[in-house]
Amino acid sequence: MSGCGENQEEARARMKADNLFQMHPSRPRKQKSVFSEVNERGVDDITLEVFYKPHTITLLLVSICVIMYIAFTRNDVDIQDNIWAGILCVGFYFLIISVLAFPNGPFTRPHPAIWRMVFGASVIYLCTLLFLLFQRYESVMAIFRWLDPGLKNFHIDQEKEYGVNCSDVNLEKIWNHLDVFAVAHFLGWLFKAILVRHWGILWAISFMWEFTEVQFAHLLPNFKECWWDALILDVFICNGLGIWLGLKICSILEMREYKWVSIRDIHSTTGKIKRAVLQFTPENWTHMRWLDPKCTYMRFFAVCQLVIFWQVSELNTFFLKHIFEMPPSHPIVVGRLALVGVIVAPSVRQYYIYVTDTQCKRVGTQCWVYGAIMFLEAVLCIKNGRELFSRTQASNIIIWLLAQLFCAIVVVTGCVLWHFYFKNEGEKSRDSSPVKNLSSPSDDDEEDISSHSDYRSGTTADQTVRRRLVPSESEEN
Repeated sequence: MSGCGENQEEARARMKADNLFQMHPSRPRKQKSVFSEVNERGVDDITLEVFYKPHTITLLLVSICVIMYIAFTRNDVDIQDNIWAGILCVGFYFLIISVLAFPNGPFTRPHPAIWRMVFGASVIYLCTLLFLLFQRYESVMAIFRWLDPGLKNFHIDQEKEYGVNCSDVNLEKIWNHLDVFAVAHFLGWLFKAILVRHWGILWAISFMWEFTEVQFAHLLPNFKECWWDALILDVFICNGLGIWLGLKICSILEMREYKWVSIRDIHSTTGKIKRAVLQFTPENWTHMRWLDPKCTYMRFFAVCQLVIFWQVSELNTFFLKHIFEMPPSHPIVVGRLALVGVIVAPSVRQYYIYVTDTQCKRVGTQCWVYGAIMFLEAVLCIKNGRELFSRTQASNIIIWLLAQLFCAIVVVTGCVLWHFYFKNEGEKSRDSSPVKNLSSPSDDDEEDISSHSDYRSGTTADQTVRRRLVPSESEEN
């Protein structure tokens, strides 16, 4: 009996230690790899346990009851509605399974379940692309026209002229081009700047995209632009202002200190509401160091690869809506852009950690899925756009790829030299980071990970800063 009592005490102590580690996953543990932190990050300082306790049985019962009610009460006369209901039910249950089984990635705000559903939605989109890849073009168009019968009457106007009367330029003409698409262009680059957080990479993507538009203008008519449209409106106004404002927001958020107060410790109603709203803001903000003077050739080419992949991802957007003939404002086009935008956020962070952190030997799962999505979209465009791509030569595509690679290498090299020659010692120290290599860390290095790099983001410990965004009741008084 005494032996059983000792075993029970040991079991309780072990369970208590495990629960403590789950509540504070940022504490270093040798068995806890950097990959697991970036692929399924835990929640720091849980304040409302009810939102983070497992409710699997309750979720199962509620979902079954909802499905049973809808299945037995809905009108099943129309076969079209039946198919729609079945598709939505499959997606509903897949997202539930995503919450239970999939990783949440590097983000935990506003709740890990949100990012698990994002991962689930990316898997659904990936499976959809795989299904469409094995269909004929006519079958794919029939599916889209079944989803939206209005697409039967829409066709790309191949006769419409773009980029005409370029010599006739004035302020009124430039102002008239600042439409809703220009606003969307600006917001898109604002979002990219917040994700990438490096002016050199962003400007490289901006200028190289204009070259991409010129190279593919004979295939996509809307890529034909006047010089002032491409240079003034796109590069300097939409891209430039978006990059500047995005990096300005990043610098403001980076300088702030993040120290979160439990909502239970706030007694005023206004403070509780403010804390609840701030749950939808980042938990912390990390300065991203893509490049430094000591980076290896692997990290160098990984950043070049990022620039090229970004161009391919952007091209997929235009080729998909052109080959499958959809207007830019169509819900499928807008929905895909929104989904890809949400998927890209954790993917960029996982790719950044993989490229820059010496302890991370695997790319994150969300980044892997997005890489597959990007290539499948490109393959789907090539397979169903053979007639379109027959108008160009393979040599043009090769020249474009080589030019992209050359420009990426030049820009990245320039950024490395800038970091080395034109930054003061304080900025160099701030931008320096461990060299990415293939060697495995030693046991001593693993034991010193907490002082060598931040386990949750792959940055040095002094780079992750926190600030008390909601004051405690005593401070309010």
